[in-house]
Amino acid sequence: MKKVRYRKLTGYKYQLKRKYAIQIDLKPLKRIRRTVSEYLLFSPHGLLTIKKHYAWDGPSGPTIDTRDFIRGSLVHDALYQLMRESVLDYRIHRQRADEILRELVLEDGMCKFRAWYVYQAVHLFAEGGARPQPERKSKTITVP
Repeated sequence: MKKVRYRKLTGYKYQLKRKYAIQIDLKPLKRIRRTVSEYLLFSPHGLLTIKKHYAWDGPSGPTIDTRDFIRGSLVHDALYQLMRESVLDYRIHRQRADEILRELVLEDGMCKFRAWYVYQAVHLFAEGGARPQPERKSKTITVP
C-alpha cells in the first residue's frame, strides 16, 4: 500500500484551477532563475505566470470578496510573495504592486471609489506582507 503525504493549509481561500499569466512592468533587480517557486514563474522581462493549484487568501481586511476583486488579489498576492522571497525588492516595487492591484480591479469593473480605498488600505497597512521573511516550514504528514 502506498503512503499518502500531505500538509495542512491555513489561511487560504482560493486555489487556481488553470494557470494565469500577465505581463507586468516590474522586473527583478538581479538575474534570477525563471522558476521562483513551485507555483510562480517570473521572467526577466516581467512575465508573471501563476501556475494551476496556486493558493491565495483573496482580498484581505475588512472587505468583501467580489468578482471584480479576485484577479487583482491573485496577482497582488503573487507579487507580495515575490517580495517576501526577495525576488523583488519591497522597498522599490511595493508601491507599483499596489498600483497594479488598483489597475486590475478597475479593469474588472470595480467602482473608482472602492478601488481608491482598496489601494489606500494595502498601501497603508500591508507592508508586513511584502517584507522578506524566512521560509515557513510546514510539517509533512505521512499516513497510514
